[in-house]
Amino acid sequence: MKRAPGALFALALGACGGPSPGVPPGDASDGSTRAPCAWGDASAREDGRVVGGPFAARVVRFTPGEGASFGHRALPDIVLGPPQGAGDLMGSTDVASLGAGGSIVLGFDGAIVDGPGDDFTVFENPFTVPGAELGHWDELAEVAVSDDGDSWVPFPCARAARPFTGCAGWRPVYASAASGLCATDPVVSGGDGFDLATVRVPRARYVRITDLRTQEPTAPAAGFDLDAVAVLHRGD
Repeated sequence: MKRAPGALFALALGACGGPSPGVPPGDASDGSTRAPCAWGDASAREDGRVVGGPFAARVVRFTPGEGASFGHRALPDIVLGPPQGAGDLMGSTDVASLGAGGSIVLGFDGAIVDGPGDDFTVFENPFTVPGAELGHWDELAEVAVSDDGDSWVPFPCARAARPFTGCAGWRPVYASAASGLCATDPVVSGGDGFDLATVRVPRARYVRITDLRTQEPTAPAAGFDLDAVAVLHRGD
C-alpha cells in the first residue's frame, strides 16, 4: 500500500484531533467524557507513517514462525505507528505475519503505566465472516509485558472459546486515518485492550506478542498478523 510522504501523518493527526464520526466532540458513545486523541511526541517518517508517541517505536526482536513472510519486507515500519483497521468485514493488509508460534518484541518511547481501565491496545486484523459456520476469523496471540526486557509476565489468555479474554487477535479494528477513528480512544478504536492491573505490573517498557497456533499455517500470512500497539497510559 503506497502512501505519499507525510500524507498519512496529516490524515491521522486530523482524524484524531477532531471528533470521530457519529461521536460528539469530547464524548464517548457510552455517555462518558473521553480525552482528546493523544499523539504527544509522535513524528512522521519519510513514507508518512506516524511513529513514537503513544505507539510502538521499535522492533526489539522478531522470531518468525512457520509460514510467515507477509509484510516482512516492510519491517519494522509496518508495525510501528497507528493501526490501519478495515472494520468488521475485512482484515487490514497493513500488517506483518508472525507465523505459527512466531514472536515479536516491541519497545516504546517511555513506559506503559497502570491507569484506570486498559493501559494499551493490540491491533491485529480479525474480521467477521457472514454465513460461515464459526462466523469469525481469529488468529490469537499471547501478550506479555516486561519493564527490563528480560523478565516477562504474560496475560492469562482464555483461548478455548469466545470471548477470548486476555488474548490478542479477536476484536476487529476500526481506527485508521481513513475512518477518522482514534487509535488511543478504546471506545471507538477496536482492537484488544490490556490492563496492567490484571497481571499486577505497575509499568512496562516492552510488549511481547506470541502466536498461539490457532489456525493451520498457510504461507505467506500464517499466524497472528500484527498491525500496531497503542499506549493509553504513558509514563517516563
